[in-house]
Amino acid sequence: MTMLDVLDLSISYGAIEAVKGVSFTVNEGEIVTLIGANGAGKTSILRTISGLNRPKKGDIKFLGESIIHKKPQKIVSSGISQVPEGRHVFAGLTVYENIEMGAFLRKDKQEFKKSIETVYNHFPILKERKNQDAATLSGGEQQMLAMGRALMSKPKLLLLDEPSMGLAPIFIKEIFNIIEAIKEEGTTVLLIEQNANMALSIADRGYVLETGKIVIEGTGKELMKNSEVQKAYLGG
Repeated sequence: MTMLDVLDLSISYGAIEAVKGVSFTVNEGEIVTLIGANGAGKTSILRTISGLNRPKKGDIKFLGESIIHKKPQKIVSSGISQVPEGRHVFAGLTVYENIEMGAFLRKDKQEFKKSIETVYNHFPILKERKNQDAATLSGGEQQMLAMGRALMSKPKLLLLDEPSMGLAPIFIKEIFNIIEAIKEEGTTVLLIEQNANMALSIADRGYVLETGKIVIEGTGKELMKNSEVQKAYLGG
């Protein structure tokens, strides 16, 4: 079943056209990755799915319903949650309080405790540090916190913007293992990632963006074997 349909999407900032007629789909239960150089339009697409940008033209359908005129909080409550680039944890609040912030739209207080336990199962370090100021965590731990916070809204679709950026290799591997575990538990993932090798190694399908257009698409395995992708993104 198609969960997300991006249809002929164009996004402009003044005279600059960042995204030019992009179309792609994300099916339920998949990890789909968008790869491309900085400035290719990847983050603009995620921000538009989240309702933070408005497109110049095109449509975005989530579970068959157009969301381009919905407010960001309505998009979250419909089942989409984004982990932004650069993590953006709330300094001055504890790790636990940050996690709690992810559930602010939820009404089911009974399920809340279960969700906290799920987050702690994925990220045991957050349980250990739950009373610590979020700002004192390492970069990798802050990324885990941002992902845990996003999972608290019980998203059907999780949008991840550059989860490995600035992290030590040991944390990168751990983050990608957790993304796979999140998928196994039934959450669909749309992933933007500079580390094309890691992204394609876990992705069911991928799309390559260049200067605001999709130029190649295929399964993760196909793209890893593609000579153009290898040359441009995989150091081949």
